[in-house]
Amino acid sequence: MSFEVEKLLDETGWRLLFELQENARLSYHELGQRVGLSSPAVADRIRRMEEAGIISGYHAEVNLARVGLPIMALIRLKGMTGQSCQRVAAMASEIPEVIECYRVTGSDMVVIKAVASSVDHLESIVNQLNLYGLPSTSIVFSNPLQRRTITQEMVQRTGKENLLSRTELPHM
Repeated sequence: MSFEVEKLLDETGWRLLFELQENARLSYHELGQRVGLSSPAVADRIRRMEEAGIISGYHAEVNLARVGLPIMALIRLKGMTGQSCQRVAAMASEIPEVIECYRVTGSDMVVIKAVASSVDHLESIVNQLNLYGLPSTSIVFSNPLQRRTITQEMVQRTGKENLLSRTELPHM
């Protein structure tokens, strides 16, 4: 972590980041009351976090079923001879129903999250993707953990685990 990022992610910065993740629509005044800063200080902190790339955007959470896309699927594509990950990811990104695409390790080339209005609609999406790899599709029944708030404790825990794993290596 760079010095600038560490400086922005002091205790107050983490509290501010927590509050924004929980509700990004809070006013600077309300955020300030929650973290103990003035509204101008909150605005400045948020601007600096955005400039440092800590905060990369603000998004509305859409109820997919309410907008007519009740089916969500995870589609794994195994590579085919002559297909590159970048090409497959680029082609998948051109399909509007593909809402996320991940290049991954292992036997799959990419993992795609897609939405559809019906099973027939999903079948047409899978058929389009079939041109780029061998698909394996899982329909999502529910999402018990929709979004987890990133906390300072997560980062500290990861750092401690990394430190422990380095100190447990055999000495040569």
